[in-house]
Amino acid sequence: MIHVLLAEDHTVVRQGLRMLLEAEPDLSVVGEVDDGLKVADRVCQTNPDIVLLDLGLPGLHGLEVIRHVTRRAPATRILVLSMYAREEYVRGALANGAAGYLLKGSDSGEVVTAIRKVAGGDRYVSAEVANHFVSAFLDSGTAWAADSYDTLSNREREVLGLMAEGCTNAAMAKRLFISVRTVETHRRNVMRKLGFRSQTDVVRYALRRGILPPDV
Repeated sequence: MIHVLLAEDHTVVRQGLRMLLEAEPDLSVVGEVDDGLKVADRVCQTNPDIVLLDLGLPGLHGLEVIRHVTRRAPATRILVLSMYAREEYVRGALANGAAGYLLKGSDSGEVVTAIRKVAGGDRYVSAEVANHFVSAFLDSGTAWAADSYDTLSNREREVLGLMAEGCTNAAMAKRLFISVRTVETHRRNVMRKLGFRSQTDVVRYALRRGILPPDV
């Protein structure tokens, strides 16, 4: 039996995925999560074989979710299910440890096939994505280009994601279970390390880096 955790913030999509997967005799949904900050903890609680992950979760953007999960639960494999085929999303997901990348336009049969292949130790990438650039990336093993983002701590990356969403310091403190003063310190560090001067700089960087989807 292949155990799957659904990480998707749209209830209708989660319900549809659950119905699809549980109709298969070898697939079982062991949990659902709708917030990027909670994915790694739920993985540790449910011990799934596969996380079917939407990169656009609130709280913590998908690339950081992948890093957290692969660090805390290396045996769990991550299959991204995204509506975006942009290169920075695909390259970032694979470079950070995802085992596969599907587009939300994929048919139900491809989703099931991808889960089985990834659970079996293979990689799986949607043909539409592979035709553009991913085959060359996988063959070369090219890593995500380093930039100032790599100087941020895990907490600073979480704060950056919430800053990009437009959260207030008080809202971030509540989401992260830390004090407002601590949030302010992390916010200052993010602005300094990345050379930001305004919220506009934050949003532009988040869009370029893939922290926010382009239609935000």
